[in-house]
Amino acid sequence: MTDFFKKHTLIASTLLLTATGFATRLLGFFYRIFLSRTIGAEGLGIFNMVHPVYGICFALCAGSIQTAISRFVAADVQKGKQIFRTGLAISLTLSIALSAFIIRFSEPLARFVLMEHRCASLLPFIAVSVPFSAVHACINGYYYGIKKAKIPAASQIAEQMVRMAAVFLIADILLESGRAVTVELAATGHLVGELAACLFSVLCFCLFTPESSQKQPGFLASLQQTAMPLMALAMPLMGNRLVLNILSSAEAIWIPNRLSAYGLSSQEAISVYGVLTGMAMPFILFPSAITNSMAVLLLPTVAEAQADGNESRIAQAISMSLRYSLYMGILCIGVFTLFGAELGVGVFKDPSAGTFMQILAWLCPFLYLATTLGSILNGLGKTTTTFFQNVTALVLRLAFVLVGIPRFGIMAYLWGMLASELLLAFLHLTSLKRLVSFSWDAIEMIVKPTALLIISIGIYYAVFSFWDGFDSLGLFVSSALHIGVLAVCYGGLLAVFHLAKGR
Repeated sequence: MTDFFKKHTLIASTLLLTATGFATRLLGFFYRIFLSRTIGAEGLGIFNMVHPVYGICFALCAGSIQTAISRFVAADVQKGKQIFRTGLAISLTLSIALSAFIIRFSEPLARFVLMEHRCASLLPFIAVSVPFSAVHACINGYYYGIKKAKIPAASQIAEQMVRMAAVFLIADILLESGRAVTVELAATGHLVGELAACLFSVLCFCLFTPESSQKQPGFLASLQQTAMPLMALAMPLMGNRLVLNILSSAEAIWIPNRLSAYGLSSQEAISVYGVLTGMAMPFILFPSAITNSMAVLLLPTVAEAQADGNESRIAQAISMSLRYSLYMGILCIGVFTLFGAELGVGVFKDPSAGTFMQILAWLCPFLYLATTLGSILNGLGKTTTTFFQNVTALVLRLAFVLVGIPRFGIMAYLWGMLASELLLAFLHLTSLKRLVSFSWDAIEMIVKPTALLIISIGIYYAVFSFWDGFDSLGLFVSSALHIGVLAVCYGGLLAVFHLAKGR
């Protein structure tokens, strides 16, 4: 077994990040449940309106540099430390400048850009968190490049646990002293979590990173040698992510505004937005812990394979991504369609959250496909292609926001999400097909898992029509166990068919 994992680094690292992803998302669920019951749907909506500001900052100073570090380190491990130091210096400089700007102009940003004055008090928390995010993003990029996912995985756990502990403690102190719990609680949790992840990553990097056998040049010499090639890769990614985050920010600002045009009050509009983004979407995104882990690790793996001229390895990575993304997405259609209503009521005490989940269930296969295929395209150096395709999908979604919401309400946005992710997955797939010759079997990847899901649902209903020992355990626990039974049945059938084919 040990030899297998040594030979299959991608699989081993994906399993590690997946396990971590599930753990952090599970913790995140309890965290969001707590937030929804303390600051309410409106509070969640306000907090989610400022989060795009963090996304823009992260795109400018951290996300693109992390990706560049990961790719350069994967291509030349001996220069890994040198590349990391350069990336960290640039990232920190940019992040501190952005942080100062947001703090200085928090009031006008909230009033004239976010169009919600209550966001002003949250922006300083977001601003201060940016340098911490930059540091831990660069460290994670280095470890992804050398294909050692343990440190990034552990930092995710540390971040979530410290965030939850801090928020629970602060809320308890406020309630005991008779003071109101406000949306600033969520912003504080965000800041504390990023600080914890930063400190943990720095500590691990100092203690556990082996010294390079190659003599490292001084900082200034290192900067001169690596800054230009690093930024040559990072700048297009930075531009891409910036445009995408600006469009996403526009979406977050316009949705409540367009809901008001539909006839909702400002409070109702922000509450609906909070239910969608703070309650329903986390459930839809929960299974993406697997596909996101694959996406993160596929980029350096594909980049390395391309550098070696190993097209068969790239084709194998694409086929594997397609297969498992579709397997997971098709299962999620069944889960959220059948159990969305129970999850919305059982977890958040909000039936509309369940309705959103049932509609967005059909999003899952295309969302998971787009994530992994986009990462492969980036790994092949086709960042411009992914950028234009992402922009196209976002513009389509914004059209639904601007034109559809005033006529059809929030349902128009849900339709827009489905349409945009379907388009994006299709564009990514066709682009990859032109670049690499890989196997694509619709029967194997779509028809078979769909048929097995239908059979699994049939078995599930056959079993629980005669016996249901979970009903007495409460709605949420009962739903979770029912989902577990369905997932095990589906996974078991997939495993049987794979073994029968000798895979």
